[in-house]
Amino acid sequence: MMTDFAIRAMTPLDWESVREIYAEGIATGIATFETGPPTWGKWDAGHLPFGRFVAEEAGKVLGWVALSRVTDRCVYQGVAEVSVYVGGDSRGKGVGQRLLGKLIEASEANGIWTLNAAVFPQNKASIALHQKMGFRIIGYRERIAQRDGQWHDNVLLERRSIVVGV
Repeated sequence: MMTDFAIRAMTPLDWESVREIYAEGIATGIATFETGPPTWGKWDAGHLPFGRFVAEEAGKVLGWVALSRVTDRCVYQGVAEVSVYVGGDSRGKGVGQRLLGKLIEASEANGIWTLNAAVFPQNKASIALHQKMGFRIIGYRERIAQRDGQWHDNVLLERRSIVVGV
């Protein structure tokens, strides 16, 4: 397990490294329905301004996390969707766990009462990480969307805060 890395707020200067790790995840075919990383502007506009963190060791970004709104409807202002990506050579070393832990803290500090995640069932490591961090499986969406002409399912997970919205 790696321990010498730091978790810090993501800045626009991290985008190239974040984009590369995102592209790596996209290439696996089991991380997202996206087929290519967006521009910084599009990514920035689609994610909440808080809860954006990178894991960094010796100037190298190892992974990242961020939150996005699930809807603009005000009654769901305390619900956000989690994105967590770890570079291939840093997986299985505790990076995702520390990133997700920091994200949970930031989400609660900013009034988020429920975190959602939709994970491909083949991505067993991501499902295990989310469950380890207090998420529970709440459902399964069968053939919810196509990527590259092939139907895919999603496992739905959620983490309800024990601090916010109780």
